[in-house]
Parts: sequence; structure tokens; C-alpha cells
Amino acid sequence: MLFIFSGLPGVGKTTLARMLAKELKAAYVRIDTIEQCMKNSQITLHYDESYQVAFALTAENLKLGLSVVADSTNPVEESRRQWWKIAKECKKPYFDIEVICSDINEHRQRVEHRETDIPNLKLPTWGSVCEREYKPWEQIKRIVVDTAHKTEQQSFNELYSAITLR
Repeated sequence: MLFIFSGLPGVGKTTLARMLAKELKAAYVRIDTIEQCMKNSQITLHYDESYQVAFALTAENLKLGLSVVADSTNPVEESRRQWWKIAKECKKPYFDIEVICSDINEHRQRVEHRETDIPNLKLPTWGSVCEREYKPWEQIKRIVVDTAHKTEQQSFNELYSAITLR
């Protein structure tokens, strides 16, 4: 099974993705980790190289029969469609999970006060988050988790319930 996380930086997507991967004992593929590793290795990123690596790793793990939790901003329809294509090619079901924070002040506070766990990763500023390309979803069959005014555990419980009900 493939769990495709999407959402802007600072909404809680990585926290929830990690919690789900741990709960399910699933493989965890994070775009930020791949991108920073490539940058640390002096590999110049031109377009979507980190996503291509993530897609390949995801397909390999799905073919092994493992569930995969994919953690990325996933900002445009093209990247979303590629995740779906991988799941279909591997004959595995998938869940689209969009994480949002509907309280703009809370979202900003999170962005401005978070710390990275990836060496050398420069976190985005609030201004860059606001300017970031993030296309609205055309495909409406997805799980939306709004993390505003909730604890991590409350948000995870909501996500896990939504997954198990489908």
C-alpha cells in the first residue's frame, strides 16, 4: 500500500508521515532527505531529480511487498499522478493524504520556529512558504487532515481512523 502525503512546509506532514510509517512498520521515503543528500554530494538539482529517486525507491519497496509512506510537498498534479502511476504499476492501493493547517497564524508560528533534523537543510521562511507553488487538488478523493489547534496525537488519530475506514 502507498500512502502519499502532500502539503506545504510546516503543516505537520512529516510528523504524521513518520508516525504512520512507524505504526505500520512501512518504508519511509522523504523528499527533503533525498534532496539534501544530493546537495551534500554536490549534485546539482535542476528540476525533479529528488522526486525521480523517490519514485524509484518507492516502486522497489512496493514490489517487495512493503507499504511505503511518501513524504513530500507534492505541489502539482504531475507529481501526484506519478505517485498514482507507481501504485498502479505495482498493483498496490494508495491513499492520498493532504495535510493542512487552516489557522494561518499557527501555521506561520510553526514555520518560523521549527528546527530541522536533516544536517545542512535550510528550512523555508514564512515568505517562501507563502510564495511556494502549490496547486489546488483537482482529484477530490483524498484524506484531508487539518492539524490546526490539535496535538500531534489527535491529528494522527484522525488520520489513522480515516485510513482504516476506507
